[in-house]
Amino acid sequence: MQRGGGESTNGFSTGEDDSRGPPDQICCLVDDSQRCCRPAGNASYSKRIQKIVTQRKLKLHLDHNARHIYICDYHKGVIQSARSKRRRKDSEEDSNETDTEHPEMDLSQLQVNTLRRYKRHFKVQTRPGLNKAQLSDILLKHFKALPVSEKDVINNFYYTVKTDGNKLDIKNGSDTT
Repeated sequence: MQRGGGESTNGFSTGEDDSRGPPDQICCLVDDSQRCCRPAGNASYSKRIQKIVTQRKLKLHLDHNARHIYICDYHKGVIQSARSKRRRKDSEEDSNETDTEHPEMDLSQLQVNTLRRYKRHFKVQTRPGLNKAQLSDILLKHFKALPVSEKDVINNFYYTVKTDGNKLDIKNGSDTT
């Protein structure tokens, strides 16, 4: 049950106004065989969260003497970070890539027209009728597959800064300046 007006996402409270439980409650978790003494927030230690803790092999478990299932903001953050690390690791295994090779990018934040211009410029073949999310996924795969020479990028950057130019100012091979 939620207090205040916050919504619940993945078993955790997201509201700012309801981030604290009653002032007399402390976190219900035992962390590495010591009971946590931080004040409990509104996030609960649900069965789903317990499963995540077990899967990630975190040294957390519910104190059976606790009369509630609310956890502190610290443990909420620990569990959320363990979940996000796992998600990133899974996506790396799926694509055989590492975050150091390709920083995390979200092309879905670009406008559809920008995605279409990218597709047209690089002549990326797609089926017709793709929505924005599908198009951004395909274009992200294409972008990550592009070969990049660090030396060329650094030299071009240096040249652009020195000449106070911008490749976007050049249209169709002719200089507009």
